[in-house]
Amino acid sequence: MQRILKIRSRTGLTTIATTVMIGAFGVLAVGSWALLSGNARRNNAESSDLYLVTRGSFDILIPASGELVAQNQIEIKNKIESRSTIAEIVDEGSFVEKGQVVVKFNDEEISNRVRDSEESVISAQNKLDSAQEELVIKKKTQESELEKAQLKIELADLTLKEWQDGEVVTKRQELRLAQQTAKMNYNRLKERFEASTRLFEQDFISYDQYKQDEISLVEAEAKLKKTELDNKVYEDYTFKKDRKQKESDLYQSQKEQVRITARQKAEVSRAESDVFSQQRQLKSKQDRLKKNQEQLEFCTIIAPQDGLVVYASSMNAFRWMSQSGRGIQVGTELWRNQLIMVLPDTSQMVAEVKVNEALSGTVKPGQKATVTCDAFPDDILTGVVDSISVLAESGNWTNPNLREYTVRIKLDDVGDNPLKPSMRCQADLQVDRIEDSLYIPIQAVFREAANIFVYVPQGSGFAQKKVTIGQASELFVEVLEGLSEGDEVLVREPQADEIVSTLPPDEETKDPDEDSADDNVEDAGDAVASEPETTEAPAETVETPTDTEKPAVSPDKESETTTPPPPLETQSPGAATSSPGN
Repeated sequence: MQRILKIRSRTGLTTIATTVMIGAFGVLAVGSWALLSGNARRNNAESSDLYLVTRGSFDILIPASGELVAQNQIEIKNKIESRSTIAEIVDEGSFVEKGQVVVKFNDEEISNRVRDSEESVISAQNKLDSAQEELVIKKKTQESELEKAQLKIELADLTLKEWQDGEVVTKRQELRLAQQTAKMNYNRLKERFEASTRLFEQDFISYDQYKQDEISLVEAEAKLKKTELDNKVYEDYTFKKDRKQKESDLYQSQKEQVRITARQKAEVSRAESDVFSQQRQLKSKQDRLKKNQEQLEFCTIIAPQDGLVVYASSMNAFRWMSQSGRGIQVGTELWRNQLIMVLPDTSQMVAEVKVNEALSGTVKPGQKATVTCDAFPDDILTGVVDSISVLAESGNWTNPNLREYTVRIKLDDVGDNPLKPSMRCQADLQVDRIEDSLYIPIQAVFREAANIFVYVPQGSGFAQKKVTIGQASELFVEVLEGLSEGDEVLVREPQADEIVSTLPPDEETKDPDEDSADDNVEDAGDAVASEPETTEAPAETVETPTDTEKPAVSPDKESETTTPPPPLETQSPGAATSSPGN
């Protein structure tokens, strides 16, 4: 005979008819009952071996195990870039409040760097001030020189215009007047000389007078020629020379302005570059000072939130022991960005449990769950499924084929429970609930070939009775056909001399109405839930122990558990861990 370890519902939804825990429960239960009754053959079983078929409701749960983690946790790392040695540190395991100092480093070296940086900043600021003052002087000099050059241009232009409109006109007028005067005087003296000549020929004047008139005419003619020559020299030479000189003065003034502008611009640009360079040096030294001041602030670390102090050495002791031989303490040297401690907020905890890949499809966010911690087994915590990991995690070296998903259960108010991260915990995930149905303990269901049956009292022993089953929890299984409310079933495998009736051979042939029930058992070994602490192996059947044999599990069983099943009351199934509700 084979005990059913996994049952599939009529709709094909995989349910937890049994897990490794339940398989072990059944084995231990059968073994216990076998030992108790091994030497006492009785025709009728004791009342504790019988279960009254009950109508009611029960939850379909997936048992899982894992550990607690804080929903919110802050990592505190060393942000100092240079050598850093711990001078003070709070005790591990203590609770700290927000703003409380948790770590202090030796800050002597960094304090010296801060003072040096402050002096460098002051020096750079003085140089910058000097460069800025020089720039102001250069700009004022540039304005003055440009104003002078512009004034020189304006004066040259005015000189040119004054010469053109004044001196030239006056000079020409003077030359024309001198020439006209000389010409008129020449004509007058010429007429006079002509008259003197006639008079002299007639002996009216003396020879001396005649010669004086002739001399006066010669002088007048010479003066006329001179004025004509002066006018020609002025127009052909003096005027052109003066014009070119004046125009040249104006042009040179303009060119001088361009040269002054370029020269002053270059000097101002050099002064601006010097200011920019001094600004960059000051900014660099200010940044260095700010960084050193930040590094000095990093020498004192305060708690950003309330939480429990957990050293990084406790989280990864093997790595620490292999590198330094000791954990974090006063005098420990740390490197940059090295994790010092974490501050988990223990007021909001999450249970991270592992669920077998075959069962992960039934777990959905929002499902209710109950959690118990190994440290506080009497405190039952409630919560809801918050998330399921996207990818499965592979098993360890002892079971490389194991594939599990991490399920995060957000716990409700934990009250005054002193929960801590990494505490081991057990969880029951409520994936479904069977309402108003007949149910019996899973230990009462057996399978032989294609038949699923139970043992019912008959006469002085027990008879096999075929049943059709539906969904199951880790303790109970839904009975669809074959039993009625108030019937009694045996919750252990009877001994050979207690069996008074078995199913006839023709009932071993599958009935079309029983397809669903047979489908429920075909994939019995497809998937089982496992505890992370134990090794898991696929299981199909559990062999019934004999009088002389201990309960045994099939070799291909995926996992085992040694936790015994809770006692079952004949009349009240509510004593079980997963008690059904009416």
